[in-house]
Amino acid sequence: MAFFDLPLPELKNYRPTREEPADFDSFWKSTLDETRAHPLDAKFEKVDYGLVAQETFDVTFNGFGGQPVKGWLILPAQSVRAQRAVPLPVVVEFIGYGGGRQFGFNWLLWASAGYAHFVMDTRGQGSTWSSGDTPDLYSDGGNAHFPGSMTKGILDPQHYYYRRVFTDAVRAIEAARSHPEVDEARVAVTGGSQGGGISIAAAGLVPDVAVAMPDVPFLCHYRRATEIVDSYPYKEIAEYCHIHRDKVENVFNTLSYFDGVNFAARAKAKTLFSTGLMDQVCPPSTVYAAFNHWAGEKDIKVYTYNGHEGGQSFHDLEKLKFLKNIWK
Repeated sequence: MAFFDLPLPELKNYRPTREEPADFDSFWKSTLDETRAHPLDAKFEKVDYGLVAQETFDVTFNGFGGQPVKGWLILPAQSVRAQRAVPLPVVVEFIGYGGGRQFGFNWLLWASAGYAHFVMDTRGQGSTWSSGDTPDLYSDGGNAHFPGSMTKGILDPQHYYYRRVFTDAVRAIEAARSHPEVDEARVAVTGGSQGGGISIAAAGLVPDVAVAMPDVPFLCHYRRATEIVDSYPYKEIAEYCHIHRDKVENVFNTLSYFDGVNFAARAKAKTLFSTGLMDQVCPPSTVYAAFNHWAGEKDIKVYTYNGHEGGQSFHDLEKLKFLKNIWK
């Protein structure tokens, strides 16, 4: 693994022209309006894992199309909450590609720091590196797709897979806010890789999200990603275009509705990004493309000799400090 993308001084100024459809905002407004016609119906069922420092709730809420989506809500124990101002700020977290919510005790960092922590399961995933519980109860419009999620419904924005996932993310924020011990005004979104891309979309779609912390984010600047790396998951798109030679522009027109660069231009939250300069999964120029278009106050941590793992625990520490400085 070595440096392969633009030099860091060029990355800091890399702000490509956005490929944005004219109806981007109306597309997402109608999508969310359709979904909000269904009741959110968020349910929180306490689960006893034998933990003494946290309380865990199995969450079900209605996402895209009124379809049920699973999640976790982890709160500091009542003894801790009694010493803090309630309601609590909440960190809403989205999961990396192929992963699911697994068990509640896999997600203890943010509650251990005194925050409410809401983890959204990703529909149709959760069979790669961690288990999930949310099926994708939707026909993708019938087009053939390359194995994985990246090309499901890719010939029509109405049927594209991430239309459902990004809508679920908005509803996850609404579900988190519906809990009586969560402060609606203090919401942070975060996640790594796919979770980072979803957090960028969520911050762009929910204007009053206060904080966003996307780590080595995926789902940004798709065309460049497919042109400079030969790695999955972006390679799923390249492989589809390799076979469907006549549909390349159709593919990238669809993806323009789901590009983190376009959501970043609408996001007003205070943000802390991260990137690894040797990341051959989510190339640093694709991360900087979104970061440099971010509309709100922003910072980025660069891990020079790291790939897609990014900063790992070093960056967790940076995020803890970042939130503590905002919500003192």
